[in-house]
Order: sequence, then structure tokens, then C-alpha cells
Amino acid sequence: MTNALVLDSLRRRIAALHSLYEDALDTMDLSHVNHFERDGVVPIAFSLFHYVNVHDGAFMLLTGQAPIWNDDWQSRVGLTVNDHGKHRTVDEMVHQRIGDLEAFRDYMRAVFSRTENWLAGLAPDELDRVVITRPFPPQIASTFSARVAGDPGITVLDGFECWIYQHGLRHMGEIELARGLVGLQGMTS
Repeated sequence: MTNALVLDSLRRRIAALHSLYEDALDTMDLSHVNHFERDGVVPIAFSLFHYVNVHDGAFMLLTGQAPIWNDDWQSRVGLTVNDHGKHRTVDEMVHQRIGDLEAFRDYMRAVFSRTENWLAGLAPDELDRVVITRPFPPQIASTFSARVAGDPGITVLDGFECWIYQHGLRHMGEIELARGLVGLQGMTS
């Protein structure tokens, strides 16, 4: 398969994934997103913010562009835990709540549109560019992307596949399951 075909597929898959998050938000309100099921079960708010904020940071590794999230977004979105939670415990992140769902949607759309616009202008040969070389630092060495990486290291394609696409599908699965806990249906069959 050529890089042009892979890039075309990647662009369509990322756009489809983003549309799932949009559809999820279109059918939920704050009571759904912030629902506390029980200890040990993170709310939908965690999965939403975690994915979008990690996506925002991963974009920086792939492109060199600074993340969008800042104090202004925090004051608008009103997170109870101003952290994506990657290095925190479930016991800490069960307290994650979103204060303003429309502000969160604005942040999500800004992250997603920036990614889709960047991919639209990406040259196919850029997929092979290595963004993290081997040997990997400890924070990367234990990740799924390290398992996927080739001998030179993690490429732009690896990063998009692991950090944005596969990671997004994982958390959409959590959101779909959690929607059932709050009386909503899943997103896909």
C-alpha cells in the first residue's frame, strides 16, 4: 500500500472518529457526562476530556504546534480536575466533572478541526518521519505505541494511529458502555 492510500484512509478514519464524539455530545447533557456510577468507575467526563486533551498534546509531538488547552479554556470548561489523568489514579479521576459542556464542545472542535486541517495538507511521505527515536524514554517505553514502532522509532503514522485513532476508539468504547449506565444507547453497531 502506498503512503497516499494510507494517508487517504487515515484522514477518513480520523474524521469518522471525530464525528462519533460529536454525535455522542449531541445526545448527552451534563447529567449524563458527569454521572457518578460508583467508586472505581470514572464518569463520561473523564473519557471525553482525557481523550481530547491527550489528542491535543499528541498533536504537539506530531507537528511541533503547541497544545490549545490553557488557563482560559480551563476557566471556560470548568473542570473539577484540571488534568487529563494519564498519570493519576482512578480514585482521583472519579472526581472529574465538566462545568460547561458547550465550552468543552468548543475546545473539542478546535482540537479536532486543527488535526483534520493539518492532515488535509500533509504530504504522504511525511507519514514516515520519525517523531520519537529509539531508545525510548521510560514514559514512552511502556506504551502501546512503543510496541507498534519500527526499528527507527515512532513515526508520524504510528503516532496518528496509536495516540489519536486507536486511543480515541478505546475511549469511545468506554463512552458507549457508560451511556448504557445513564440510560442512553450506544453509538454504533
